[in-house]
Amino acid sequence: MRRRQEPPENHERWLVSYADFITLLFAFFVVMYAHSQVNKERAQQISEAVKRALEEGQLSNILSGLLGARKDRGNAPATALQGREQGGVNQPSSGFYAELLPSLELLREQLKAEIEEGKMSLSMEPRGLVITLRQAAFFPSGGDAIAPETYPSLQKVADAIRPLPNPVRLEGHTDSVPIRNARFRSNWELSAARSIAMLELFTTRYKLPRERLAIAGYAETIPVDTNDTEEGRAHNRRVDIVVLNKAGLTVEPAMGGPHRQTTNQK
Repeated sequence: MRRRQEPPENHERWLVSYADFITLLFAFFVVMYAHSQVNKERAQQISEAVKRALEEGQLSNILSGLLGARKDRGNAPATALQGREQGGVNQPSSGFYAELLPSLELLREQLKAEIEEGKMSLSMEPRGLVITLRQAAFFPSGGDAIAPETYPSLQKVADAIRPLPNPVRLEGHTDSVPIRNARFRSNWELSAARSIAMLELFTTRYKLPRERLAIAGYAETIPVDTNDTEEGRAHNRRVDIVVLNKAGLTVEPAMGGPHRQTTNQK
């Protein structure tokens, strides 16, 4: 009886484990690189991309796109602020942060002096890009007249958000100290008036479309610091320019139209 021949031993099985090890090692160094960067939003984005790529098996494609974006920053003024074009119309991209990160980086460079002087600050929130204007630099105490010497800074902001298709919301905030003067009876009126003043400046002087803008006045209801100290109250007196992303748009009212359904209550 002929002895059945044993199949030859596969000496390359180790390549599978080796490839998995190299992939995980690459992911580890990418995450370490991300955490070494100053830009926390970029680090968070890369970390989330690594996790998603490992789950979906698309590590190289996603990471090459993320890391390649940093190399293209030299072209930011010309291309970074353009919305994603679909059918000839600028549309916000579908990412949670991605569509506004180029604008954040560009504004950090252009507003470096204002940020270092404490006049403005930038942050990325789940709802979008927030540009904070400190009241002391842009408005008189208890007033809503924008200081003319701040116009060059506001011009930079207007130029940065003009190419974007995203809606913009202007939010006024005050501290908790009650106000009652000849013009304003409450902090509600003051915060709303400052938002309106900013809207008028952007639409008349800088020609931003009115249909892209909205205003809100929150008075002292959304503090970012304590109201127990003068420094904290100074931080709370602000106007936030919020460039809404796709997530932020979900809490905004839908635009009306001839087919909008309404319910009349009797």
